[in-house]
Amino acid sequence: QVRLVESGGGSVQAGGSLRLSCVYFGYAYYPTCMGWFRQAPGKEREGVATIHTVGGGTDYTDSVKGRFTISQDNAKNTVYLQMNSLKPEDTAMYYCAAGWVGTMGCIPRADVFKDVWGQGTRVTVSS
Repeated sequence: QVRLVESGGGSVQAGGSLRLSCVYFGYAYYPTCMGWFRQAPGKEREGVATIHTVGGGTDYTDSVKGRFTISQDNAKNTVYLQMNSLKPEDTAMYYCAAGWVGTMGCIPRADVFKDVWGQGTRVTVSS
């Protein structure tokens, strides 16, 4: 069964940067779509970004476009989320997720990922 382990969260001031990492392993079938989601206290889980691991296509939610970049190192089975110009509203628990869909289906929506999630890493942005 695939396992996902996130790291890289922390506390930063507004305008700062963080890079999250997600290592995935233990899969029977190589995941074709990896995503980052976040959940702030009292709010629903929100899709942030996705990357198709084979085609390399990416997708972002509007609120992070131009500030966040999702990337991958297939040799290390690792997906990254570079977060720049962080804002207090980016404060949340960030989760990595794995899915098995085609290029067009690899979008930051929870139902794409069939309940395969990491344990999360906390990001706190202070003003």
